[in-house]
Amino acid sequence: MTGRICGTGFCVPERVMDNKELSGMVDTSDEWIRERTGIERRRIITEETTVSMAAKAAERALADAGISPEQVELIITATISSNVILPCTACEVQKEIGAAWAACFDVNAACCGFLTAFQIAQTYIAAGVYRTILIIGSESLSKLTDWTDRGTCILFGDGAGAAVLTAGEGRSFRGILHSDGSKGAALSCSGSHWKADENDSGFMKMDGREVFKFAVKRVPEVIHEVLKLNDCSIDDIDYFVVHQANRRIIESVAKRLDLDAEKFPMNLQEYGNTSSASIPILLDELRRNGVLKKGNRILLAGFGAGLSWGAGILDWIIE
Repeated sequence: MTGRICGTGFCVPERVMDNKELSGMVDTSDEWIRERTGIERRRIITEETTVSMAAKAAERALADAGISPEQVELIITATISSNVILPCTACEVQKEIGAAWAACFDVNAACCGFLTAFQIAQTYIAAGVYRTILIIGSESLSKLTDWTDRGTCILFGDGAGAAVLTAGEGRSFRGILHSDGSKGAALSCSGSHWKADENDSGFMKMDGREVFKFAVKRVPEVIHEVLKLNDCSIDDIDYFVVHQANRRIIESVAKRLDLDAEKFPMNLQEYGNTSSASIPILLDELRRNGVLKKGNRILLAGFGAGLSWGAGILDWIIE
């Protein structure tokens, strides 16, 4: 058996912060941000929380799949920025949506979070442990952002995306995940509740140059690796749904693979980098805009703090 996505959903905050507004907070401009990142605006929570966005995205994914909350056997939520520590975010989502029979846990794999949850879900389904799994990526990165740091505040946004996986017949694809903890300082965050020392702000810190070099090298490598592992050609892939971090990174990955950038859809211009939420938000937009067609083969690729990176493949079954 393999896990097949049968429903998707997403939720983003009402408040929009565009580059013009941001340029009034730090020394930057709309042109500067667009040129270096491709980002034009991002969503910022006001009344929303990581849990509330996750629950709304989950409800929409379940409705899209035609599955009731009571049918969900497992909820996996990927997040680094939850408004709760205990109970875990997934348990709070379970309560909110009424998925009374679901086991629940969170994963922290930063921008690889949704991909990690996806691969865990696939493993459970292949082993016959669960047949219906809800996976969610939800982030409130604005709460971890130093709004005086131009190098990071221009990048991040808030939002949530979800997908329902059900067991079914079909080709089972093996995914790949990698990590290199020795490079973790390139993108880090101690959290305001556990600062390393008096000089630690508790906000996200990033060496943008190192992260860029890491991503444009490792993402093409892991794409080739997962294709080889699954005996697939790069021509077999209809779309590459890559973590939405930076337009330059995604375009560089496409160039290194000698592929048309149109195979790498992007929506980061609207939402910025939403970490674990970026892949499911993009999947839902592509699905609802009619871009994805039944029978499409999609390659998912993530990269980020850890440093971690990975890839997986799925066949799209939704009409």
